[in-house]
Amino acid sequence: MPRDVVVPDVTADGGGPETAVPAGDAGSAMSGATEDRPAVRRRLARFGGQWGGAMNPVLEPLFRTVRATHPKADLRLIERAYDVAAYHHRDQKRKSGDPYITHPLAVATILAELGTDDETLCAALLHDTVEDTAYGLDELRKDFGDNIALLVDGVTKLDKVKYGDAAQAETVRKMVVAMSRDIRVLVIKLADRLHNMRTMRYLPEHKRQQKSRETLEIFAPLAHRLGMNTIKWELEDLAFAMLYPKRYDEIARMVSERAPRRDLFLQEVIEKVSGDLREAKIRAVVKGRPKHYYSVYQKMIARDVAFDDIYDLVGIRVLVDTVRDCYAALGTIHARWNPVPGRFKDYIAMPKFNMYQSLHTTVIGPEGKPVELQIRTHGMHHRAEYGVAAHWKYKEDMTTSGPPGAKLKPASDMAWLRQLLDWQKETADPGEFLESLRFDLSVSEVYVFTPRGQVIALPEGGTPVDFAYAVHTEVGHRCIGARVNGRLVPLESRLGNGDTVEIFTSKSPDAGPSRDWLKFVKSGRARNKIRQWFSKERRETAIEAGKEAIGRAMRKQGLPLQRLMSGESLLVLARDLHYADVSALYAAVGEGHVAAQAVVQKLVHSLGGVEGAEEDIAEVSVPTKLRGGLRGRGGAGFP
Repeated sequence: MPRDVVVPDVTADGGGPETAVPAGDAGSAMSGATEDRPAVRRRLARFGGQWGGAMNPVLEPLFRTVRATHPKADLRLIERAYDVAAYHHRDQKRKSGDPYITHPLAVATILAELGTDDETLCAALLHDTVEDTAYGLDELRKDFGDNIALLVDGVTKLDKVKYGDAAQAETVRKMVVAMSRDIRVLVIKLADRLHNMRTMRYLPEHKRQQKSRETLEIFAPLAHRLGMNTIKWELEDLAFAMLYPKRYDEIARMVSERAPRRDLFLQEVIEKVSGDLREAKIRAVVKGRPKHYYSVYQKMIARDVAFDDIYDLVGIRVLVDTVRDCYAALGTIHARWNPVPGRFKDYIAMPKFNMYQSLHTTVIGPEGKPVELQIRTHGMHHRAEYGVAAHWKYKEDMTTSGPPGAKLKPASDMAWLRQLLDWQKETADPGEFLESLRFDLSVSEVYVFTPRGQVIALPEGGTPVDFAYAVHTEVGHRCIGARVNGRLVPLESRLGNGDTVEIFTSKSPDAGPSRDWLKFVKSGRARNKIRQWFSKERRETAIEAGKEAIGRAMRKQGLPLQRLMSGESLLVLARDLHYADVSALYAAVGEGHVAAQAVVQKLVHSLGGVEGAEEDIAEVSVPTKLRGGLRGRGGAGFP
């Protein structure tokens, strides 16, 4: 990916080449201050860009990537988006001194390498125009349509979010809401952050620290959540270098010192694996797996081990054509080298939450050294590298390459996104949501089975209670016991890979979770559901307490309790006090936010004092009883 993209400056006003006008046009140059914006729009539409029929040479590197990753993309549309962005950013510079247009162009190039569609690329080129220039969203919608306008608007709104310790949780929530509208908004935002991190050296030190911390705590975990590993790894390494330069340099030095010896061993392993696969007639690409500095550092901290113990662990990736070949390759490799017990993971049969699929195994290789292997198809590898960014390419391929009239199946690989959106809706407190997100991303998974054979993924150390909530909220709330592999076990028991779990539930209408469960559950979902249940229970208790307190205060003043508390006046008073309904007012009284006596006084005052209240109630009570009595005898009642 290019680190810096420079646009030639061909005009005196500091703008890009977009100021050149095809010969024979009656108007002045686009840079002319007197030309109105609709005229600019007409000029761009008429000439398909400022280069007449020829393609803008500045865009050639971008288009070369687009042709390779998304051959059906509309290059003219992308060029028009560039022309508009370059025109409106023409007088702006980056901190580096480069023309501002270099930034959106670099963001679009990053996204093109991920294989995103042309709408996403256009929105990437235009993503700063609405916020930083006079070009409005309505104009953008007229020029490029609703879809691109929605993407640009989504990125603009994310840009306005304030980051920092106090705002991080709400930031993540807003990003997840943006994903629910169109996940491409967040994909553009991640590419935008990646290019900003690449050019961070031009910012002051305190800004570099702040942006790097945001990147490690918010953007890299979200890239992981979206399965965009290439973006995640580079974001982590760039932020790591900014935040901990000495540690980064030390790991980089140790890597370079050990590289020659390690590369020789790696080459020996690759040759042996490749030879075995050739003999088995399995077509495969075998290569070493790159080590990322931040992941090396994390493993050193998490496992409390020396650099050599991690770095000397050789990683190999085997890419094959089909799923059948994945398992055949695994058998071939295990025939040569003994596998390490407990280190085999089948993420093909049971994919990770972010669409990741692969077979993982560790074997005892040459010289008795452990070798880690990942075995996957080329399609799985593309998805593992680019995650959700590649989703539209797959969707388009399925739509266009299927038989005529065939319907596109719902994308099961996006089920994790729906789960995440449900999860953020269920969590009322944004701080709790952020804590759950971090926790969810930091743990390994175990896979267990329902009695019918359905696979359920749980965090490592998950319990039968976690399992019950993963099946259904009500199953969790009513859980009273569990059987694992046919044996009764305590609810706090840790589940292991392959366990079959059966949950016993209570039929009592009063059944509910125990607070003690919060001490041992591991999944964010279970923790949130248990807390929600107790929050709801507390609210119901507060409502009853508030209702009783208001009733006591009314009885003390000798007011007609039933009529006052069932009339419209109490609802009007609740809204005057900024509560959604009468129940919310009762809850506020029950929790001590409002005094019951104050509520009664305001209620009486709104009805014109005690005498007025009694008169109003008397007027209402008589016809109500008469109407009811007449209807009871079959009459039509009063008109």
